[in-house]
Amino acid sequence: MKILHTADWHIGKVLHKHLLRDELLLFFDWLLDLLEKEQIDLLLVSGDIFDLSNPAVKDRQIYYQFLAKLIQLNIQIIITGGNHDAVGLLNAPQSILQELNITVIGGAKKIIEEELIAIKNKKGDIELIVAAVPFLRDKDLRSIDIDAQFNNRTEAIREGIKTHYATLADICELNYPKIPTIAMGHLFAKGAETSESERDIHIGNAASVDSSIFPDTYDYVALGHIHRPQIINKNNFIRYSGSPIALSFSEKKDNKSLILLTLENNKISTPQVIPIPKFRSLTKFTGSLKKVKDDLSKFKPDFPLKSFVEIEINESTFSAVTLASVDDLVTQYGEGESFTILKARTNFTEKAIDTAALFSEGEHIEDLKAIDVFNKMMEHQSVDEEHQSMLKQAFVEIMESVTQSED
Repeated sequence: MKILHTADWHIGKVLHKHLLRDELLLFFDWLLDLLEKEQIDLLLVSGDIFDLSNPAVKDRQIYYQFLAKLIQLNIQIIITGGNHDAVGLLNAPQSILQELNITVIGGAKKIIEEELIAIKNKKGDIELIVAAVPFLRDKDLRSIDIDAQFNNRTEAIREGIKTHYATLADICELNYPKIPTIAMGHLFAKGAETSESERDIHIGNAASVDSSIFPDTYDYVALGHIHRPQIINKNNFIRYSGSPIALSFSEKKDNKSLILLTLENNKISTPQVIPIPKFRSLTKFTGSLKKVKDDLSKFKPDFPLKSFVEIEINESTFSAVTLASVDDLVTQYGEGESFTILKARTNFTEKAIDTAALFSEGEHIEDLKAIDVFNKMMEHQSVDEEHQSMLKQAFVEIMESVTQSED
């Protein structure tokens, strides 16, 4: 039996006002080909299907259209909810999807045994048990008994997660002895390396869990929530698959992947990392205005989708001309052929200008016209003649419009 572990699709994710639908659609097409090529029997999706609890209609369509294509491959699918997902939304089509070999568990079950999914082989024999644990919310974890044992909420939540997995493991050992077991989860494990795009999951992630909470009953733990693919506590069998696409610029260098497991002779082999192609690059350029301009002029990305760029300009002296030039740069590449600047930041290392230094002894700002003060500022910043003329014209137009509005 072949099993594929993925998570954190975040359908509907927006990065600096740009939807990431196109790369996600390309990922889904690639995933369909992979599932067919590798003859995958079981697909596990460990939470955060959507980026918002109330996703747009278009994003719901993308989800259901992809499920429809998965059904045609005749594989079994288990989907659990994440902290971004609305339990009711995921569970709504549960009964219909169950008939199509898709099990959806949006939130923790009142009867915990219902989170255990028996996977049968072609002969009808149970070959694998999956503890399909979704994101566990406070109400799922805390009870009067647990709260009474601990001094604070953080400890109570951590103990609640541990108890949940231990209870499922006990049921497996009692009812399915000697059958391999996989646990799914959507949580924050201690030692996990985060990116900028994860949302705090429990009390600012303070209620992180140690990998020791997963009993030895589980042959593999398929985690979601952290967007960087990684092994937890040097254990090859406890892993985050990571998100299939970069969801923030902090993930620009991440190698996105899926995890392939093979169950043979009643044993799960060492997980195999399957790299996901990069459909769009996220790149950041930092330095002086001149350096960044040069870097952009040489930047020739080669990906199916237009690349997204973030720039950070670092200059010593404050200059309105620099700010205007940065705006021009963003506008210039707004509709670029191969990339678009999504975000620009300008930093000046020197302190702001002391306006008193602009005036001669005995000269006061109240005694000067606005255009005179503006001229002094340009002179202080060494603005060249060409830009002086342009800035003066713009300043006069602004002053005229202000005067007219006051009248």
